[in-house]
Amino acid sequence: MLRVGIDVGGTFTDLFAWDARADGSARVRTAKVLTTPADPAIGVMNALSAAGIAPAEIGTIIHGTTIGTNALIERKYPEPVMVTTAGFRDTLEIGRQRRRHLYDPYQVKSRPLISRRNRLTVSEKLGSDGTTVKPLDRDEARRVAEHIASLGTKNVAIAFINSYVDGRHEREMREIVLEAIPDARIALSSETRPKIRELGRFVTTAIRAALFPVVGDYLTRLEGLLAAAGSNAPLFIVKSNGGMMRSATAKERPEELIESGPAGGVAAGSFLSNLLDTKSMIITDVGGTSFEACLMENGRGLVIDEYELEWEMPLITPMLDIRSIGAGGGSIAWIDQGGSLRVGPQSAGADPGPACYGRGGTRPTVTDANLVLGRLNTTLSGKFQLDYEAAAAAIRTIAEPLGLSILDCAEGIIEIVCENMAGAIRMVSTDRGRDPRDQTLVAFGGAGGLHAYTVARAAGINRILIPPFAGVACAFGATTMEVRHDLEATLYAPVENLDPNALTHSFTKLEQECCHLLEKDGITPEQITLERSALMRYIGQSYEVATPVPGGNLDTAAVAEIAAAFHREHKREYGVSSESFPVAFVTLRVTGYGQITKPEAGDLAAALGQGDRNETPSVKERRRVYFSGQKYEVDVHDAARLNTGQRIHGPAIIEQPDSEVVLPPDAFAQIDQYGNIIITGEEGVR
Repeated sequence: MLRVGIDVGGTFTDLFAWDARADGSARVRTAKVLTTPADPAIGVMNALSAAGIAPAEIGTIIHGTTIGTNALIERKYPEPVMVTTAGFRDTLEIGRQRRRHLYDPYQVKSRPLISRRNRLTVSEKLGSDGTTVKPLDRDEARRVAEHIASLGTKNVAIAFINSYVDGRHEREMREIVLEAIPDARIALSSETRPKIRELGRFVTTAIRAALFPVVGDYLTRLEGLLAAAGSNAPLFIVKSNGGMMRSATAKERPEELIESGPAGGVAAGSFLSNLLDTKSMIITDVGGTSFEACLMENGRGLVIDEYELEWEMPLITPMLDIRSIGAGGGSIAWIDQGGSLRVGPQSAGADPGPACYGRGGTRPTVTDANLVLGRLNTTLSGKFQLDYEAAAAAIRTIAEPLGLSILDCAEGIIEIVCENMAGAIRMVSTDRGRDPRDQTLVAFGGAGGLHAYTVARAAGINRILIPPFAGVACAFGATTMEVRHDLEATLYAPVENLDPNALTHSFTKLEQECCHLLEKDGITPEQITLERSALMRYIGQSYEVATPVPGGNLDTAAVAEIAAAFHREHKREYGVSSESFPVAFVTLRVTGYGQITKPEAGDLAAALGQGDRNETPSVKERRRVYFSGQKYEVDVHDAARLNTGQRIHGPAIIEQPDSEVVLPPDAFAQIDQYGNIIITGEEGVR
């Protein structure tokens, strides 16, 4: 049975499928089709059809999607109602009272996720120690519930102050709402993310309530299409933390899908890291709409504890530290008020797409620039014919006002978008105290290989790796994922006063809850691996550092070792530490993994056709390509004919099934035993 990964992007929907056979061989299928923005589920079915996959052949399907992210950014969701403690109605709007632009008197804050008229309050309050300061006013709560029912709203967020300690008032309010609205979908902050600091907890709960109908309806529709086509395979959804969960669980925890799509690329990077024993990587993905970058260490992407959806809108669920910017093949080039050439973040998307697609687009894009410069196959690897004249005409609209030739303007577009991408790389490397020169740039996405060398040079990276599945990497990565859940609870306690037994008890409770979630997703107890960590800080700090915690029963010696580990982690992250400062626990975390069957390196290499081949030359044609204003006649290599150890000097083009790799004149490439393209400069990328 096939294990199928599908990633729905802003422009393309990618598919990668494989199965391991009894004889040790493997079968691989890939597809890349245009996304169907009106209903992405149709694009999923189109990808299966393009790959020649009958739904009945599927054993497991893993799906990455940005439907939740798009709904939040565009505010396209049925607005829920929030019920909160009296006096905290405006927490979502007040935020942290920080200014995004310190000296801009005209700045306007983003529209809140839930409008003020839909934010209601009741009288209640718990103390920070969980004691009852004011009981829930049940009469007032009933009036609020009846008002919600009169609005016709089915999605409700309940977020009370200090409920991270004890959610009993929230649970009581839920019961009252369900009496008035039996089919209501209710998100409690004490169950969504029971962490200290109310803004992040309130925002995360609001996001869960807002996405209940968006994610739930989409997944139900997709499940129906798959079932109607003959599939009874379990549907898993890619999570922001780099794992996956069953679709039924995703409907209950939709806030964990915010970076669902890009997380698949990080999983693909983890597979390569373990395969090649390369521990430090920067994973990049250039699609049609966006560019993502994530730093990997020891085979895992770095995780952040807070993600800002928009300014002052913190989502406090563990997520891969993926930085996304509007820079992709569909990014639109334009001239700002000062007369400077700019690229993105606006994108032509899948509809109408770049001008060269011939689908009604007229504005110049990165894809149009690559086509004009000769760096792109005119049939987009056989998908459809690209219109060179339309691309040139679109670029002319900005080239003439700038006093540039079409070719110079096209090169300017590429240089600018690559510098933007390099800026995102710096955010995940130098901003976190890592030197890009120590990393390997891994380039994914249909447009990743087109820009990898220029981006690496701008970021100061000396080595580039492009795998044979680069064009569908997020879909490939989805097939290598494990089921994963991260559960957290607040436990503020200075180390010197901490009872080790209480710490063990709190971790044990989280582990039991995590195992329950994993078992709901079909994982047996034998397949479960648990890891502990804690968010800790020096007393008086306002931020925490994730610190590993050993398993089992903890004693005084174990707590002392945890504190020592915190000092080490703090120094690694910030360059300083001090054992003379007192340390405190703030949040406990348990990460649970469900081990699954993954592609074997040898099977995939054989299936992708890598290794020694016959004497058929890899050069399929020659093409006119422009670099730095000069015209070159370059060899175009077919990636399927490349041999292990083969060396290619730039300028050259390597065509993969779903992407192209551009080697400028000073670039040098070599093919490894798995078909990966390793690129450096003649003397290292400068």
